[in-house]
Amino acid sequence: MYENRRDIKIENAIEKLPKGNITYKTIRGKRRMYLQWYEDGVKKSSYVKKADEEDVIYKVKRRKELEKILKSTLINDYEDTELTSQMNTASTLYLSDIEKVNTGAFYEMRVVMGSSLESMYKGVGKFGHRECFDLLEKFIQNDSYGKVCLVYGLRRTGKTTLVLQAISKLPLNQTAYIKALTTDTMAMLNRDLRKLELSGIKYVFIDEVTLISDFIDSASILSDVYAMTGMKIILSGTDSLGLLLSTDDELYDRSYTIHTTFIPFREYSQLLGIDDIDEYIRYGGTFKAGETHFEDDLLDEEASFRDDETARRYIDTAIARNIQHSLACYRSGGHFRHLLDLYECGELTGAINRIIEDMNHRFLIAVLEKDFVSHDFGSARQMDRKKKAKEGKESVLDYIDEKAVVNRLREILDIKNSDERSVKISKDHIAQIKEYLFLLDLIMDCPSESIEASMPEERILFTQPGMRYCQAQALVFSLMKDELFNMLPAREKGEVCNKILEDVKGRMLEEIVLLETIKTLPKGKRAFKLSFPIGEFDMVVIDEREYTIKLYEIKHSDTIDPHQYRYLLNEEMCSKAEFKYGTITEKVVLYRGEEKEVCGIHYYNVEEYLKSIVRKS
Repeated sequence: MYENRRDIKIENAIEKLPKGNITYKTIRGKRRMYLQWYEDGVKKSSYVKKADEEDVIYKVKRRKELEKILKSTLINDYEDTELTSQMNTASTLYLSDIEKVNTGAFYEMRVVMGSSLESMYKGVGKFGHRECFDLLEKFIQNDSYGKVCLVYGLRRTGKTTLVLQAISKLPLNQTAYIKALTTDTMAMLNRDLRKLELSGIKYVFIDEVTLISDFIDSASILSDVYAMTGMKIILSGTDSLGLLLSTDDELYDRSYTIHTTFIPFREYSQLLGIDDIDEYIRYGGTFKAGETHFEDDLLDEEASFRDDETARRYIDTAIARNIQHSLACYRSGGHFRHLLDLYECGELTGAINRIIEDMNHRFLIAVLEKDFVSHDFGSARQMDRKKKAKEGKESVLDYIDEKAVVNRLREILDIKNSDERSVKISKDHIAQIKEYLFLLDLIMDCPSESIEASMPEERILFTQPGMRYCQAQALVFSLMKDELFNMLPAREKGEVCNKILEDVKGRMLEEIVLLETIKTLPKGKRAFKLSFPIGEFDMVVIDEREYTIKLYEIKHSDTIDPHQYRYLLNEEMCSKAEFKYGTITEKVVLYRGEEKEVCGIHYYNVEEYLKSIVRKS
């Protein structure tokens, strides 16, 4: 008996060690280590990073030693009834008493069934459903032979809650939940699914499936074998890119996808009960806003975008490692392309973080150049001067050389970049990483148009506003500590800081409205920013079938001012827009105040607007 326990420990230790033999290949003049092994008669290989070579050599050697020990002492132990009983007891901790009696199955992975499922999903009953929950229910209820469902998205976007809510609506005696680990293999999953099928299980939820290293290259067995026989298989995980890569390869045309990364303001408001657009700007993008925890039973307690450090940590864990792990597993690590040098040097995570941060810093510079240096800042200075005059004070903005601020900000960024980069990031690196950020739904191209140009201009928007605001805010705080502002007292320095952050919120509000409008428009309609030689319309919504347009200005303000709608009353701009796109049917200012009409311009509350728009077919 005690020998059997010892042998199980040896088996468990072996399972955690890499299998196969070490081999070397010369690629582009560099000698690289690979692990090679056979699986179901198929030769497999996996690239080993240079930094991991010593560790892998030791682990392979250790595995062979343990296998020899096991073979010499346990040649017949798997036939032993007492050992089989022990193995069943150890492995079915996740099963209810009924399943233990009825199936006697030994599951190699972490399988949860029966009454144990109830304890898993009881905590999610208090949460509302995400809009994509209907899509998951549709997949489960409808005929979808030969297809599996992929539920994926970045961390803290409600995937686990979504899955558990779906499980709570299914018959427990026909449902199983499997939690994958890095030590699991597709062969293990295949054997467990075969046993579940024989046990009458119809619905299988496999969480963190991309942790299985050979999943991407072997996923078609799920659709071609089990889904074809009527089993409903739902795969989920934070490794979004890994699931996406499988749809382009093993699961091509065999999957039904549900992506959770993008959380519009209306869902944020509905599920968290927060109707404040400023709160969404500061923390939007995850269900972890301020002190409100949408998944507090399932996730850690810190807000994702509380400060620059938490934002950086989120990017590292939810995005950078997501990309890195997916590429390491895809085609045995042979799809890194331009990113291989960064990966081998251990610099890929930092490079991804730097590129995202750089995009957000460039956004801040664009805001300052447009709003801080432009006529808009002059108007703000005039308004602040009048306000301070009534109070018998001077406007601190009169003492700011706005062009010097922008130039100094550029210098700070140049120093920051040169200090932190140990590997030069090339244009090819940036282009490839952006490809993956698009695939992850982190960024989206919402092209701007010019009244004089025929081709639209790229305009990349972030789908997670909290990330953008947090990194821009951190840079503003850094700027306030610069010697350029040493001549200002603390209070005045705070006023300048707040003015810049107000401009950031204003530009971000424009992006949020444009992005969410684009995502909800039906076919035949589109939305874009329209620029003129002088001035612009923040958003134009065009009906290409009816040849009609609506013009929008978007303001982060709760007061009405003629300055806000001056372009909407500009006859030349309106005439050119009508000539190019169609008849103007409405002119609108979206702002944070109450609904009103001024000079034929409709003022609508921006929060109510965002909550009212839903996707139309």
